[in-house]
Amino acid sequence: MNERIPLFSRPLPVVVFILLALLLDQAVKFAVETWLPFQEAVHVVPMLALYRTYNYGVAFSMLSGMEGWFIVTLRLFVVAFVVWLWRQTPKARGLAHAGYAFIIAGAFGNLIDRALFGYVIDYVLFYTETWSFAVFNLADSFITIGAGLVILDELLSMRRAKR
Repeated sequence: MNERIPLFSRPLPVVVFILLALLLDQAVKFAVETWLPFQEAVHVVPMLALYRTYNYGVAFSMLSGMEGWFIVTLRLFVVAFVVWLWRQTPKARGLAHAGYAFIIAGAFGNLIDRALFGYVIDYVLFYTETWSFAVFNLADSFITIGAGLVILDELLSMRRAKR
């Protein structure tokens, strides 16, 4: 039986996706830097504002107190590990491969900022009157979506194995 290989299990579509995701991420960050005031909330809808700020840590401001070289090294290690996972995962697991592509795109998007500016440009803020989530960006969203797809793939694989 000749099974069809999922799109994100093939190298070329993954590389094209990552490049397009990076282009989109960097274009949005350029627009944010150009037009959004620094650390002033621009309310979009209730509980959502655009709020340009700089993140000296990793996704969602974690590890903010660490040295820049450590964070760059950590990101490169994570990307290398995710590429290794992508290569080791069976080709039939397209959701996992898509998740890895999203994670790689997000990590590279933030790595570009870190290399160019020494910080990452963040601009999305969810909040209530008494609480607010860490300010984040599209690259952080890619990482989160990717992790969700990998977890979903794992749950579906476990479910299939029980049958």
